[in-house]
Amino acid sequence: MKPKYQVIIDDIKSKILSGDYSVGEQIPTESVMQEEYNVSRHTVRKAFLELSNQGFLKSEKGSGTYVSNQYQSKSGGNSNNKTIGVITTYISDYIFPSIIRGIEGRLNEGNYSLLLASTNNDVEQEKKALEMMLSFGVDGLIIEPTKSNLYNPNIAYYLSFKEQDVPFIMINAYYEELDVPFFCLDDVQSSYLATKELISKGHTQIGLISKMDDLQGKYRMKGYLKALGEAKLRFHPEQVLTFETETKPDLYTNLKDFLDENRDVLTAIVCYNDEVGLEVANVCRQLDISIPENLSIIGQDNSYIAKTASIKLTTLTHPQEQMGRDAADWVIKKLQGKKDLPNQTYYQPVLIEGETVKELEVQ
Repeated sequence: MKPKYQVIIDDIKSKILSGDYSVGEQIPTESVMQEEYNVSRHTVRKAFLELSNQGFLKSEKGSGTYVSNQYQSKSGGNSNNKTIGVITTYISDYIFPSIIRGIEGRLNEGNYSLLLASTNNDVEQEKKALEMMLSFGVDGLIIEPTKSNLYNPNIAYYLSFKEQDVPFIMINAYYEELDVPFFCLDDVQSSYLATKELISKGHTQIGLISKMDDLQGKYRMKGYLKALGEAKLRFHPEQVLTFETETKPDLYTNLKDFLDENRDVLTAIVCYNDEVGLEVANVCRQLDISIPENLSIIGQDNSYIAKTASIKLTTLTHPQEQMGRDAADWVIKKLQGKKDLPNQTYYQPVLIEGETVKELEVQ
């Protein structure tokens, strides 16, 4: 459990970094804080002293305590060697090492430092990462949004970056409620091409597995529906399995039930990504469903796990390292004062044929 003075420190810091308290504003008195946090005056003073030492507050004798922005110069953000913050949902999993490698490569060329944080797709961890970046005084920021298909409670922190003229760009997704530049795969097109490929091979009963707390999942479902609509194929809600970050650990069990229930109906499945595609293949082995003889599978993202798996997954490309490099390049150019930089960049996916799709014989 946190000491009481630390709770006050964290709370005031959050209010300063999110813009609830602005620079120069007088904060509530010690007696008001005592009441608010139900602590002694000594505890409040200890918190104020620590915040003053860190450069978040300054006390003026006989006047009160005010919000300071000295923390930014204390962090070293004003040195010649500029630092770019990078916040991704994950660091060591799936396609993220490639994206980070692209960012790092471009930043090294420009002699920029990198400050890395991950959120595990959790908004509370995203809040901490954003506070760290604001406290450090990064010169620019590259962010992969957390749970991008849901309302984000950390919007105030992004607005703080805007107010401080710190350029930032989003990758893989973006917050629809924010007007923010981004680099994204065309996720609608990715699932559309996957579904269209299956339709061209004679499949009419095509399932979908998608992650719905991220924008990518929403758009990948949109691409699936678009292809079904164009082919005049009926949409069956029971042929769709959705999951979210918190329910992902149950995916194996849910997949087992889903595939078992649909084994006599579905001939193909479009998967949210390669990770899900390979998990489907794994469950099919358990259920004695032969791939692609009984079920065709298409993944998405052309990840290293798809390239090294025992089964060669049919998938679609994702820019990965190129996206990271382009995002870093965008931030560098923005800091150099370049105008007319792109506000939206979509990469077009390309189908990569594997051995998990079968052409159905016309009856």
